[in-house]
Amino acid sequence: KYINIKMHLYSFTVQSATAINCAICGNFSNSRAQEIIVSHGKTLELLAIDSQGKLKSMHTVEVFGLIRSLIPFRLTGGNKDYVVVGSDSGRIVILEYNATKNCFEKVHQETFGKSGCRRIVPGEYLAMDPKGRALMIGAIEKQKLVYILNRDNAAKLTISSPLEAHKSYTLCFSIVGVDVDFSNPVFAAIECEYQKVDQDTTGEALQQIQKNVTFYELDLGLNHVVRKWSDPVHRKANLLLAVPGGADGPGGVIVCAENYLIFKNQGHPDRVAPIPRRENMPLDQGLLIVSSSLLRQKDLFFFLIQSEFGDLYKVTLNYEVDIVSEINICYFDTVPVASSLCLLKAGYIFVASEFGEHRSYQFKSLGDDDYKKYKILQSNTGENFPHFMPHPLKNLIIVDKIDNPSPITSIELRDVFGEGSPQLIALCGKGPNSSLRIMRHGLGVTEMAVSGLPVEPIAVWTIKKNVKDDYDRYIIVSSEKKTTILSIGKTVGEVSEAESGFVGNSSTLAVGLVGDDSIVQVHSTGIRFIRSERRIHEWRTPNKKTIQCASVNKRQVAIACTGGEVFYFELDSMNQLVEVKRHEFSLEIVCIDLAPVPNERIRAKFLAIADNMGTVRLLSTDPNDCLQSVAMQALPSVPESLCLIEMQVNNPSQPTNLFLNIGLKDGVLLRTLVDQLSGELSDTRRRFIGTSPVKLYKINLQGQSALIACSNRSWLCYMHQSKLKMTPLTYIPLDHISSFSSDQCPEGFVAIAQQTLRIAAIDKLGENFNYFDIPLRHTPRAFVQHPLYGNLVVIETDHNAPSIQPKVNDGAMEIEENDEQTEETVIDNSWKLEGIFPRPGIGKWASSVRLISPIQQMTLDVIELENNEAAVSICTCIFRELGDEVFIVVGTAKNLILQPRSCTSGYIHVYRIAEDGCKLQLLHKTPVDNIPGALSSFQGKLLAGVGSLLRIYDIGKKRLLRKCETKFLPNYIRTLHTQGDRIVVGDVCESFHFVKYKKLENQFYIFADDTSPRWITSSVMVDYDTIAGADKFGNIFVCRLPAETTEDVEEDPTGSKLKLGQGALNGAQHKAQEIIQFHVGEVITSLIKGSLLPGGPSCLIYATIMGSIGILLPFNSREDIDLFSHLEMHLRQELPPLCGRDHLIFRSFYYPVKDVYDGDLCELFATLDTTRQRAIGSELDRKPSEIFKKLEDLRNLIL
Repeated sequence: KYINIKMHLYSFTVQSATAINCAICGNFSNSRAQEIIVSHGKTLELLAIDSQGKLKSMHTVEVFGLIRSLIPFRLTGGNKDYVVVGSDSGRIVILEYNATKNCFEKVHQETFGKSGCRRIVPGEYLAMDPKGRALMIGAIEKQKLVYILNRDNAAKLTISSPLEAHKSYTLCFSIVGVDVDFSNPVFAAIECEYQKVDQDTTGEALQQIQKNVTFYELDLGLNHVVRKWSDPVHRKANLLLAVPGGADGPGGVIVCAENYLIFKNQGHPDRVAPIPRRENMPLDQGLLIVSSSLLRQKDLFFFLIQSEFGDLYKVTLNYEVDIVSEINICYFDTVPVASSLCLLKAGYIFVASEFGEHRSYQFKSLGDDDYKKYKILQSNTGENFPHFMPHPLKNLIIVDKIDNPSPITSIELRDVFGEGSPQLIALCGKGPNSSLRIMRHGLGVTEMAVSGLPVEPIAVWTIKKNVKDDYDRYIIVSSEKKTTILSIGKTVGEVSEAESGFVGNSSTLAVGLVGDDSIVQVHSTGIRFIRSERRIHEWRTPNKKTIQCASVNKRQVAIACTGGEVFYFELDSMNQLVEVKRHEFSLEIVCIDLAPVPNERIRAKFLAIADNMGTVRLLSTDPNDCLQSVAMQALPSVPESLCLIEMQVNNPSQPTNLFLNIGLKDGVLLRTLVDQLSGELSDTRRRFIGTSPVKLYKINLQGQSALIACSNRSWLCYMHQSKLKMTPLTYIPLDHISSFSSDQCPEGFVAIAQQTLRIAAIDKLGENFNYFDIPLRHTPRAFVQHPLYGNLVVIETDHNAPSIQPKVNDGAMEIEENDEQTEETVIDNSWKLEGIFPRPGIGKWASSVRLISPIQQMTLDVIELENNEAAVSICTCIFRELGDEVFIVVGTAKNLILQPRSCTSGYIHVYRIAEDGCKLQLLHKTPVDNIPGALSSFQGKLLAGVGSLLRIYDIGKKRLLRKCETKFLPNYIRTLHTQGDRIVVGDVCESFHFVKYKKLENQFYIFADDTSPRWITSSVMVDYDTIAGADKFGNIFVCRLPAETTEDVEEDPTGSKLKLGQGALNGAQHKAQEIIQFHVGEVITSLIKGSLLPGGPSCLIYATIMGSIGILLPFNSREDIDLFSHLEMHLRQELPPLCGRDHLIFRSFYYPVKDVYDGDLCELFATLDTTRQRAIGSELDRKPSEIFKKLEDLRNLIL
């Protein structure tokens, strides 16, 4: 009766992590291009910045490990930078970016220790000699290793064996390479010895502990490292800055300590400067520097450093030769608090924000006029500190932003707009920068212009006047009996027939630029060939036949007339369009398309036609066998359109592929690979994209050809970072599309929809979701949707924050009128949002309950919680005694202390939704004796986890009434799930407990639990016996009750087995089996079950603290399981992870991976060269095309 079915899952990341833990800049592709490399925890991304400061992602790679540190370096005399990566692999890895292949290549990999993020294993800190001769890699404690870098006879990079610079009982806080010109390399470190503290039981040694700045010298002659110099430093020093030396500066280091900057160098007296602080900042509160960057030019250098409140300071030194007389610190601007700052020589600064959007700024000025006398205030200890008032951006201008939703605290799938497909609702961000984000699957579209048309249009095209022109010159709009020509300039205006040369009193079927400067217009009765010198040639159809369809490329024209007759034209050597061949087919031709002309060729080899009986033929255009069929394909239904397009799929070093795309009337899109020599059709892929006939159009994106398929929803097929992507557009249904390029819109499209002409551009290529945000006031924790009104109720809670903070309005988009800025330039509000004083202190909370309308995209009501209450849980509940009314139940804790977890009192608030869903009305508030960490509706009552107690409450007139309770759960109830009379309780550190509720006895019975202790962060029930969970160490697991357990519990009418059963070591009688284990590598904050596509398979969807979203899709065939398990095994051998981490060990970080197959690894099959693809395919008894098809089929099930 009860059968255990094994579960096998396919893991796939649909949104990569967006949080950045470190960023560096350098010349990685060539000597002139300056790029940025960022680490997203377990992925590396290369960002290029253009002349306008816009950031573009060039390459992203998963390293299957945790990146802890990055540093660039360049060998003396080199023109490119290498990247050194410190990770959890126990290896030091040097990477080089190959611009031709668009990938990172591993240059060196040296093992030095154990894997994992351990205290004494190096990898946390990296420091490089400024001349690129040596590097130091350090651990948090004890170990430091130095490697010598050099070139061999072939000018290739070499790396020496490691030289040790260890010191026991020593903690390290920062490491930097000191600029000593070409003397022996020197490295500086902030260190602290704790041996006496370890041995002291009184605590006095801890009060007297001292930090030191230590210089380590690498003797290149003797090949060893010595401690050259050590000097005491401020007790709260945390960061070192290397000062340029030699001919560029005095050398030495600047020590960033609490409230002070200190210049230190061997044999040089200390120079100390206080850090300016905000006027409203308490004098007894310390101020730390958290990030820095150096701008170094031939005649000057300066540092930009950032405080923990986001304030930027410009730091310069007054010096003569190598003697420093003064440190100058000047408040510069305020930007979001950054994990890394990157100053670029082109005059831009990249801010990798800890939370919120990452931003690119352009320097408006260097702030040289800001050196002024600050207001001096004296602290209680007699110290003088300069003070300033923060101001809006004065020296910087925002030029670009990169979205960063991290941390994502909760996600749900809901169709809030009633579109038939669910949207992903996510709670994102921290503090006043947080938001509720509604994400739709698809690319966003920015609408540039919309204009109504007097008649119903049929088609639209754009055309240049000359092939060398940057922008389009004309828009041609065709209706049933008329063609309208519009000129493109600063405005769009109609052009007369005499001026343009087009036929205006007939419907146009195709328009194209032929040759360098000639235009072809195909209309219903003929072809008009318009030369650049305004000479016009006309070709008329024989026997007054009507042209049904046509296609034009750079040198060829093909038309199909009534009766199935096809005419083929070419441009001859005299730049004349001549008829080459005509051929009559037995069936009516319904669509036709010419392949694009390859570079350095005079014609495309193939022409595709489709007839009304559902057959596609590929015809040759070669003069020897012109219009002869070379391939044929039968279709499942009548075709609507054809499109032959060249795309550079998978490996950029391979030649482009020619694809025949076929749109069918039943809403299916077929894509077939065309052999470019023989014309053979193979590897047909199929995808249902809508219920309307599919029309296909070519457009240009990022200098490459792309395809738009229009049905009741438009889909874009394009290349991104050498990957073929098929993504819907979040836009109204479109009838006809053409590429559009103008000065105001360099890369967009013009389309016809609902009797309007629309000009638009596609946003953020490469993304799977577009979104809009509803701003929140505090960090969001959880939310529910009211089933009747569809509104969302969000609980927000912030620790150590004032109860009412400044609202972040849509005003992150305010325009500064007094500055010389365009309307597109936005003002950064960070100076308002960061560092609000005074801070309430530890144990003080700001919390609210917010009612939001997702359709109106606005807040309807907010209730601020008073008396230092923090909202921790929320649910919807129907109380049987009050009918079908849905109540909102919120759990709060008063005077909550996080460690150790405690509170003076807990409360359960019950709210009613009033005024047609627009108002929250408090019904009553029930005190409880602990934190109500989890709430759930259960059999017409409320199920609550109060601390470690599981209770059932019913509604009363003035408060909730306790009905049942159990005290046998171990620690703190984190999650609750119910199904029937079964309850699954997630404990904060003891995994899951399965509880049976006996209604007649009004008793709870714990009948099963998990064998492994798990720190649960989120969970979801998969079915009656199965629950999926995630822990705070980045693992996803699935627990299932054995079949015999369910049989014992469900078929025990007396309950005697539940009452008398006793497990070992105070555990439950039965144990759940863990059938799935998988390590994601990021803390998982939310886990749900659902499907992103309407009618798609149910899968597990998770979100992480780093901002990534992933899916676990169940396999439904044994064949697929065998294929992907073997493919994964081969790829582990062929593509070892970039940073030296073993893939299998990474996915088994805490527990051995079990029955989950890594789709992120399998997708890398496309990056292999053809030889290795065929070798793996032969091992799997499949062609590479069959493997690609399987990968695409799984992607189509997910997105």
